[in-house]
Amino acid sequence: MISGFDLAAVLIGYLIGSIPFGLVLTRMAGLEDIRSIGSGNIGATNVLRTGRKGLAAATLLLDAGKAAAAALIFAQWDGVAGLFAGFFAVLGHNFPVWLKFQGGKGVAATLGLIMAVAWPAGLMACATWLLVAAVFRYSSLAALAALALSPLYMYWTAPGPPVIMAALLALLGIARHHQNIHRLLKGEESGIGGKKDNS
Repeated sequence: MISGFDLAAVLIGYLIGSIPFGLVLTRMAGLEDIRSIGSGNIGATNVLRTGRKGLAAATLLLDAGKAAAAALIFAQWDGVAGLFAGFFAVLGHNFPVWLKFQGGKGVAATLGLIMAVAWPAGLMACATWLLVAAVFRYSSLAALAALALSPLYMYWTAPGPPVIMAALLALLGIARHHQNIHRLLKGEESGIGGKKDNS
């Protein structure tokens, strides 16, 4: 039975997650609408296409931090509520009400959440991203590998409800990358630094 506190965690988590930091930061910097360039996403990878590495780094940290913050705030009172808040923060990032539910793909938010719930699992997921990106030079493939393995890492470090959360977020993240998967299978996905890298 979901309590009123859990419902509050869901709502507040979603609202925190739906803050479009990539869009806010680029507008504050006087740049064009981030949704009109590259992949049209509001995440750090697309912000990087503006050539502003500092803005991209800030977007990455804030997107990861908002899901982590939502989880940690509510986990102080109830661990399950913390999972609800973090999970819905990722949903808020992917489907923000302010942007007609057109958001990012949730990779940074998911990794930030996993780090907050079980930092060893988060470190392993981030290490997976870095390793795959370094070897294969595909941002999207690195994200898919990190997402796919995150439930396994969570199982090793924090078995129980966090594993279910990680598995659901992995499925969501992979679904959000369906176009990237299609291009990877056809050999049409550009690598990191390529003109067509739409991760």
